[in-house]
Amino acid sequence: MTEGASQEAELALPPSEVEELMVVLAKGLRAHQLYLPNNPVYQKSLETLQNAFRKIWESTDDLVLDIGESELRWEGHVVYSQPSRNESFTWVFYKDGVRQITFLKGVEEAEIFGVLDVVQRARALQAEDNDDLLTLLWEKDFQLVQYLFQDMVTDGMAALPGETDVHAPTTPANVVRAGVAGEVEAKPGGPVTAVAEEEEESPDQPRRSGIVKTDDFDTTLYFLDDKEVEALKKSVEEEYSQDIRRNVLAMLFDVMELQPYATVRTELISILENFLPYLLGASDFASVAYVVRECRAVIQRARELTPEHKESLSQLPARLSDEQTLSQLLQSLDEAAVHTPAEELGELFGELRPEALPTLFAWLPKINSARVRDVVERSVARLAVQNAATVVTALQAKDPNAVIAAVRIAGKLKLAPAVTALAQAMSHPEPLVRASVVTALAEIATPAAVQALEKGLDDADREVRIASVRVVAQHKSRSALPKITAVVQGKSVRQADLTEKMAFFEAYGALVGEPGVESLDNILNSGGFLKRKEDPETRACAAMALGRIGSQAARTALQQAMQDKEPLVKNAVARALRGDRASSMFRAGEIGT
Repeated sequence: MTEGASQEAELALPPSEVEELMVVLAKGLRAHQLYLPNNPVYQKSLETLQNAFRKIWESTDDLVLDIGESELRWEGHVVYSQPSRNESFTWVFYKDGVRQITFLKGVEEAEIFGVLDVVQRARALQAEDNDDLLTLLWEKDFQLVQYLFQDMVTDGMAALPGETDVHAPTTPANVVRAGVAGEVEAKPGGPVTAVAEEEEESPDQPRRSGIVKTDDFDTTLYFLDDKEVEALKKSVEEEYSQDIRRNVLAMLFDVMELQPYATVRTELISILENFLPYLLGASDFASVAYVVRECRAVIQRARELTPEHKESLSQLPARLSDEQTLSQLLQSLDEAAVHTPAEELGELFGELRPEALPTLFAWLPKINSARVRDVVERSVARLAVQNAATVVTALQAKDPNAVIAAVRIAGKLKLAPAVTALAQAMSHPEPLVRASVVTALAEIATPAAVQALEKGLDDADREVRIASVRVVAQHKSRSALPKITAVVQGKSVRQADLTEKMAFFEAYGALVGEPGVESLDNILNSGGFLKRKEDPETRACAAMALGRIGSQAARTALQQAMQDKEPLVKNAVARALRGDRASSMFRAGEIGT
């Protein structure tokens, strides 16, 4: 057996176990830095650290570690090495003079948490802070952690002389001064001249000790020129302009995609789940959209991804479309004093899923910010085009405002699959909803949409009736003629105002054609023996309807009424003979009482 092997056999435990403990300790420090105590990742890492210590105590009661600048040694064996000072926890101890630390059995139960806290606080100390690592260790008053430190004054240099090493000078001061003065006077021209002459006469000879020349201080060796200063400024600006959150997220997704270990991916997904609410709270919507996109990409690209991990990653984007989360987001955006750039909002809302549509429909009428409303409308339009079935479902919502928003989107996008649901919405108890449905059906303008408007011809609301009959007349839907004929020839239209009368008579004239001349002539030229004349408004509307028919029989009936004494009727007849449309004349104010 070799000498090294015999020495290792005498050790209480193999150095590899101490190395493993140091790796777990480094992970525990990182978890203590990144997570709160109630985080599952933090609790898991500390539990692993405690178990690693308990394994050590099975073989020994103490663990003595010698601390170097970048490594830890146990019994002469290197058990931890990290050359980077920013990442090494040994440097935290070494720079403040701690050269040895001892952990006693039982330290993992209570005091190891304090050690992690001290190291984390020591890393964060600034140069102007009064505390140092030794002060923090002293404050904790550890019972199971011992440490030795070296005074920084003597660290790495010779010891300061003591009282016994200091002796008074043996040569009197006046003798020294006289000797120096004699040397100076012995050289003609004074000290400066002498030095200059000496340098000129023998430039290659070695200079006397203590003589200083300005050439020794060439400032170009120690200062930067303008180009170098600008390069440094540019580098600093680039460094500070980096999106640190985005860089961290990119690293997380890179590790998740490249590392096939299930435990690693589970921890990374947990980090993302906790990070997403923070990003929303910080209004970093571009990063939220980035997380959603990368989750989809990892699901497609990552190798050996378990079904559980796929489910977890797919649920992250779904949370953004959840009703409660999305409602809180929209409210905070609408009430925010600082406006988020429209590009970031568009990027965020571009990642919403179809299940977000009902919530967006409900919030559209409530949003006061024009910027936010514009972004939400674009997002709704994108989702609605791709998911017409979701829009149809939203038309059956209980909130009238949400229904109106869904109806308007269906009409604006001309969603033909929504016609059936819109026709059912014509029975909605709210008149505003029914009026919006009429507008939407008119914008869609398919035969089925126009036919669905016939239900609005006998609606209880005046605005719905007028809008419906005008659209029916515009598209010449002859299937609506029976209902319009019943209105024109019935008594209900006599109690309507001029606008509604004009709309129905105009539609009747556009649809009935020559067969309607006789009934309209009877209305226009009514009166006679034992027969009551129709009111002027009704006769004027009949005249305009005859003008829409435009046949010879219609013109004959109009000419017969030219001598009518009512100015309203006479004016309507003249307009009809010239071919003017009644609705356009009425809107221009040319027909009125």
